[in-house]
Amino acid sequence: MFKFYYIPSVIIGSMLAFQTFATTTEKPSFTPPSSVISTEHTLQMIGGLLIVLAVILGLTWLLKRFSLIPTTSSGSLKIVSATGVGQRERVVVVEIQDTWLVLGVAPGHISKLHTMNKPAEKLEKMKSDSDAHSEFSEHLAESINKNND
Repeated sequence: MFKFYYIPSVIIGSMLAFQTFATTTEKPSFTPPSSVISTEHTLQMIGGLLIVLAVILGLTWLLKRFSLIPTTSSGSLKIVSATGVGQRERVVVVEIQDTWLVLGVAPGHISKLHTMNKPAEKLEKMKSDSDAHSEFSEHLAESINKNND
């Protein structure tokens, strides 16, 4: 006859077989992410950095090439104006004390084209600017002294 202890083992065995079959046919629901530190990501980061640096250097070169970056004057020599008259030739107005020099500048050669006195309106404007600066500095000093007392 049939023994009853075979029935639970058949049921459990069939359940395990169905479960194994079900897990092998399904796709896994979780796929692990790719590594962040990989050769592909590193090369992509370095390439982007090189592109940004190339753009910065290119813009700097263009600004210098077309004189869009203002130069600071030092001492008694000041460049008043400059303009290009050719690919490599320029006409430059240089201020030295109260004299303006018009110079022709080419690669390897500088020639004086004209000499003239500094315009009077420019002198008056500079004097009024210096007066305004001195008035401002006096007011600033007074307000600082009031706050400290």
